[in-house]
Amino acid sequence: MEATAFCPAHVTGFFKAHLEDNQNNLENLGSMGAGFSIKQGVTTRVKIQTRNDQESNFEVTTHGYQSDKTDISEYVLNEFLKLGDYTTKFFEIEHDISIPVGYGLGSSSAVALSLSFALDQALQTKLNKTRIGQIAHNAEISCKTGLGDVLASFHGGFEIRVKPGAPGIGTVEKITTEKISVIMICFSPISTNKFIKERLSQINGLGGKMVNMLLESKNYEHFQDMSLEFAKYVDVITPRMQKLVDELYENNIKCGIALFGETVFSMIPQEKEKEALRIMQKYLEGTIIKSELDNDGARVLLN
Repeated sequence: MEATAFCPAHVTGFFKAHLEDNQNNLENLGSMGAGFSIKQGVTTRVKIQTRNDQESNFEVTTHGYQSDKTDISEYVLNEFLKLGDYTTKFFEIEHDISIPVGYGLGSSSAVALSLSFALDQALQTKLNKTRIGQIAHNAEISCKTGLGDVLASFHGGFEIRVKPGAPGIGTVEKITTEKISVIMICFSPISTNKFIKERLSQINGLGGKMVNMLLESKNYEHFQDMSLEFAKYVDVITPRMQKLVDELYENNIKCGIALFGETVFSMIPQEKEKEALRIMQKYLEGTIIKSELDNDGARVLLN
């Protein structure tokens, strides 16, 4: 039994965290905010064999960019193991990660969601899509790797998360745009946990207002302006990011900041793509990603 699934990477431009729930239910926690999913992400293959004399019942391997932890994969697997008797089974889990890890691109949620879809297919548990998404969301909240990326990348596209929570509880409003390119440059990782803990009340006041403003304008250029304002407000823009932002704006190219990572992104009409690339390519220490919006969200792939 085997299956393959894909989840797009997701960038958040601003957010409002929701970390308290009277019932202490992980599915009600998360964030409001806005962001977009791109064509690159995580492809996960699951192969289930008979368990022989292996000490563990699973093995996780990673190709491409490396993740330093497997706890989110273990969480998802353990949730599926509760659904039946799989004591005689051995699970080979293979993540192919095509985006840098720790740079605000939602790699953890893409790992969790692609694995959740692949396990459901391989085990033929026939869960509905919403439940598959909830397992991945709970993994991310429990492992403290993010807040709203699972809900967003579950749906794909350019979205506003108008109600926090897991798929089926949280809700998104997708915004249709003309065909645009997404160019980004990743300099170095930033710890999400640190910022969420230290600056939550400040972050939430501004993030909530921005959700309402974007619901009115539904404009990706306005979204980038707000993302930049949000990043300045929470003080995550490093000198080299500021230098790049200034140069892009001098050339009439709007941009935003991925939360949380030392990553600058630009959503632009395709005719401006070459100019944006020319400017970013001056920054030799960064990793450049050229992409488009992924409007389909997480999904099972045919083997």
